[in-house]
Amino acid sequence: MSSKIAIVGTPCQILAATKINKYEEYTGGSNIDVKIGLFCMENFSYSYLKRYLKEQGIELFEVKEFRIEKGQFIASLIDGNIFQIPIAETSIFTRKNCYICTDYTSDVSDISVGSIGSPENHSTVIVRTEKGKKIIDNAIKKGYIKAEPLSKKGEKLLTNIANKKISRNTKTIQKREAVARPVLSKRKLSENEFKNECQICQFENLQNDVISVGACVLCGACEFVCPIDSIQINHRKPVITQQCIKDCHACYFACPRTFVSNEVYDEYIDEKPLGDYIELLSVKSESIIGQDGGVVSAILVYLLENNIVDEVSIVRADKNSPWRPQSYLTSSIQDVVSAAGTKYSTAPIGFKALNDK
Repeated sequence: MSSKIAIVGTPCQILAATKINKYEEYTGGSNIDVKIGLFCMENFSYSYLKRYLKEQGIELFEVKEFRIEKGQFIASLIDGNIFQIPIAETSIFTRKNCYICTDYTSDVSDISVGSIGSPENHSTVIVRTEKGKKIIDNAIKKGYIKAEPLSKKGEKLLTNIANKKISRNTKTIQKREAVARPVLSKRKLSENEFKNECQICQFENLQNDVISVGACVLCGACEFVCPIDSIQINHRKPVITQQCIKDCHACYFACPRTFVSNEVYDEYIDEKPLGDYIELLSVKSESIIGQDGGVVSAILVYLLENNIVDEVSIVRADKNSPWRPQSYLTSSIQDVVSAAGTKYSTAPIGFKALNDK
């Protein structure tokens, strides 16, 4: 029997996981059973972040913790000093590919988690599916987390931030479209139109439509679904090492930056800044100390200890490169607790781990 896996990822990674399983006849599917999405305004380039900090006299091995708080990007250093800059000044190391995404709260996840809208040491949790609701309700019942309804003030703040991303990035999309750099994921297509488009495309088209025009987010989906392992991602853009199989469309179906049908994203999704959901909660874990209350880690521990999934995909720091995130699968509770906290950089979360298994 195939193992069940829970992944934690950014909106683009969660969208890729959704497409992989929805179109498994083309992609081969995956064992991903639970999707926990993170709130995400943008992601950061590891190399550019490293270079920027070095210019400020800081080496990555000197950083104890990164966090985003009250409009500031903050690096807490091992020596006790704090380095911080306004979020508006992080564009120098922000991945520009992120500026064509309008999904702030991981709209197609089972559960979305982030800090915006909740008190300190708490997380805001958006319950989106019946599967997600069952997980959260039982995690509360069994004492893994504590929850209360998100305040109206918190909901308003979260909505404002989500709308800010939609507004800002919609302008970027319009600028790109105006100079013939199509943003395919924002085209409104029916399910039939989506399949018809993807069924005539292979890696060459992915290269032209996504990678070459600066839309690739290094999620790792194309690498994961390739049936002959010819696509490779090594902290750079995807490359192909051998000729595609004739009539294989797996990578194009899986990529979150190719077309998305209206059965995956509601045609009017940008008019719903928080997406579709069942309830909004403010949540805290009493047992795990981690960024924003350790809620994601507590949920993962609940899933493992109650045999709801067999493994979870998490991120740890690469031993050879300080703060370079490395994804892996684990069934160990200790691994989950040790990995608690946010890694502010790019990693092909989940998919690289599934390939390496």
